[in-house]
Amino acid sequence: MNASEAATTGFRQEPTHAASSIVELLDVMWDHARNATAGTAAPGSTSQLRLMYVIDGEEGVRMRVVCHRLSSAPPTVTRMCDRLQAIGFLERLPCPDNGREITLRLTPAGREHLQRIRAQRDTMLHQAIENMTPGERGALAQGLAGLRAQLDPSAAPGDRLRATAGRNSAA
Repeated sequence: MNASEAATTGFRQEPTHAASSIVELLDVMWDHARNATAGTAAPGSTSQLRLMYVIDGEEGVRMRVVCHRLSSAPPTVTRMCDRLQAIGFLERLPCPDNGREITLRLTPAGREHLQRIRAQRDTMLHQAIENMTPGERGALAQGLAGLRAQLDPSAAPGDRLRATAGRNSAA
């Protein structure tokens, strides 16, 4: 590999390393937010919180869909659901069109718990972003929109095109 190829490879890897570093910092912040809002009945693991996010995103989601989205085996998800149901954050209901399947729904207490965590984490992010310059905030917004368009399979094709166009015009 010549110097030019090495520089190009390094340039392409730099955003990946930066994003990875930010994800690690955000993981710590989210864990802090979860612990800061935790009562004695709060979920004890990040996995349980992820489960709650999936269920919150789709009212009445089927258990098998949750297993797929979390890339977890059904017994693992069942145990997490047992814990969340025991503390009053989750309901399991029969699937309306298939009696052999279970659908999952957060209870009002579960939704309230997620809201407290999200508020804590939003406060932390808001403080950090407020300390950035307007140019940095604009670049962050554009970069995050592009990243989301690439990572989110449900993003509309137009979102992906806009993110790509924005990236190309910035070059």
